[in-house]
Amino acid sequence: MQPVKIDYIRCNGCGLCEKNCPGDLIFMDERTKMPVVRYPEECWLCGACRMDCPKDCIKIVFPLVAL
Repeated sequence: MQPVKIDYIRCNGCGLCEKNCPGDLIFMDERTKMPVVRYPEECWLCGACRMDCPKDCIKIVFPLVAL
């Protein structure tokens, strides 16, 4: 399960999520100029990407085992 869901309709590709991800898990796709979570299994669920997103297009989905 992908813990970070990105709404690509709302995303403007600003790259703040990539810049502020403490785990360096989000990268900008050079072809599409949009963020991609490359290592979702390593996500700490810290929410830094969600909090810094100016378009509010990132959602964190907590796995049931984490609740």
